[in-house]
Amino acid sequence: KVIDKITVELNDKSDVYEAKFSNLGLKSVETDSNYVKKHPKLLVGGVWCIVDVLYEHSDETNDEPWVIDKLKPIQVSNFDFEEYCSARNEFSLNEWIDVLVQSIGFNSKMLSRRQKFLQLARLIPFCERNFNYIELGPKGTGKSHIFSEFSPHGMIVSGGEISMAKLFVNNATGKPGLVGFWDSVAFDEFAGKDKRVDKNLVDIMKNYMANKSFSRGVEVIGAEASMSFLGNTSKSVEHMLKHSNFFDDLPDKYIDSAFLDRLHMYSPGWETSIIRSELFTDGFGFIVDYLAEAMKNLRNIDYSQLYTKHFSLSSDISVRDKDGVHKTFSGMMKILFPNGECEEKHVAELLEFSLEGRKRVKDHIARLDETFPAVNFAYTNLKTQEETPVKTAEEVEFAELLADTTAAPSTDEAPEDAEIPEPSKQNEQADDGNTWVKGESSEVEFKSTLRVSLHSGKPDDRVELACLKTIAAFLNTHGGSLVVGLDDEANPVGLEHDKFDSEDKMSLHLVSLVNARMGPLAMTCTDIRFEDCEDKRIMVVKCRKASKPIFYKEKGSETETFYVRTGPSTTQLSASQTQDYITQAWS
Repeated sequence: KVIDKITVELNDKSDVYEAKFSNLGLKSVETDSNYVKKHPKLLVGGVWCIVDVLYEHSDETNDEPWVIDKLKPIQVSNFDFEEYCSARNEFSLNEWIDVLVQSIGFNSKMLSRRQKFLQLARLIPFCERNFNYIELGPKGTGKSHIFSEFSPHGMIVSGGEISMAKLFVNNATGKPGLVGFWDSVAFDEFAGKDKRVDKNLVDIMKNYMANKSFSRGVEVIGAEASMSFLGNTSKSVEHMLKHSNFFDDLPDKYIDSAFLDRLHMYSPGWETSIIRSELFTDGFGFIVDYLAEAMKNLRNIDYSQLYTKHFSLSSDISVRDKDGVHKTFSGMMKILFPNGECEEKHVAELLEFSLEGRKRVKDHIARLDETFPAVNFAYTNLKTQEETPVKTAEEVEFAELLADTTAAPSTDEAPEDAEIPEPSKQNEQADDGNTWVKGESSEVEFKSTLRVSLHSGKPDDRVELACLKTIAAFLNTHGGSLVVGLDDEANPVGLEHDKFDSEDKMSLHLVSLVNARMGPLAMTCTDIRFEDCEDKRIMVVKCRKASKPIFYKEKGSETETFYVRTGPSTTQLSASQTQDYITQAWS
């Protein structure tokens, strides 16, 4: 009894099926045709099996003495797509999302809905032909996990350096490369200025990503492999928004607007949680091989036009932009609604997600190439004729930073040589007057909401995080005022968007957050009051400089970070900067 990968071929001379054992080294072992009929994947790529092998001596020199007595696949060897689609109808959407998330190894209870969508978007290259995907973000977020562990139909190339012969075709032998054999080809560690890149390879990739074909001599060969580019960012989101672009960490030869414009979706890797033990699941999910076969079968279906029953895209969106939106939408539809049946509200949700993924690509190409015009990424409801503009998550979270081009850098972490504000050694009490009426400064910051994203109309942890980081920075510097209910231009938007039952509950909510993330000392150094501003109500959080350093702790994490104010921005200090600052400020 052995476990091995078995590949079967038909010997047309003797009209029998013969098996090859990949590891045992046996070849031409006669196989019962019933096994092949029951498990057709034996003929294509092979299947891992438990096999009972017998040795039968024969005096005939040409006879193979090995015989397969029993064969049992231990990976999926056949797949019933109709059964898969039918079973989907037994789940609600939330249940189905959780099953899929757990199937790829993550604890669905630890992720927000958006984080689940971003994890599942990594499956699109496996179910959508010729999908061009990029994900850049901090280290340790598991960007390559799905591409290396999920499907036997995908290949991941480590290091980001690869030859034309290996990827497309070896002109000397005529043998096709990876894109001719695999459904998905992923490039891990794709970012890095020191990467050596062949410009000719970039040109061939541009042609393939646009035309789904490549040349072998005078012959043009079509292929269906999706391409995924995975890499790390070296700067914070705020720094890239303020000083560069989201493609800044790529090798120089890939920072080519024509190449980047072929990308259908940019997934924001910085929104994905750092992999921790509690993120992994021990719950129920599909066997990975089964789900991989489902994704492969879905490649034969196109759901890119299903949204047109309810919505239309802005006429401002180009053909290439639409192609990116369509492919992302089709992929997410296949993953979440494999039977193609979807309510209008869910169509809108997936369409917005798809538009955002393409908008992120286009926005940051425009930073590199001024010939790319601004595009109105929006969709219109065919019934109501109401147009809904789509913004990226970072446009909403960092609206003030993007609007104020003269502001100092609002980075997550200050460079080691950055100028740190002069610490105040006194517990300074902020002015009791309305200092905020003069506009944003080192001691005043405006936020439209406390917890709700104006983009989605729903509570968003990132909105709360932005407010809490500002409070921590005020407490560690000279004190200051956080004003909630004013936009970045000091226009009153009110408190209604946060949907609290009363101002008392809003105040208690913030006090609870400050206590949980920064401790009781921080809570005692803040005073909250509500005021009228024109015809709106606003909340003013006045902060006194704390008597001790205030560290911010993420929800569910023991990691502490230290923030200060640098001009009108909030800056995270490195460990060495924090030590120096504390020594000066509280010695």
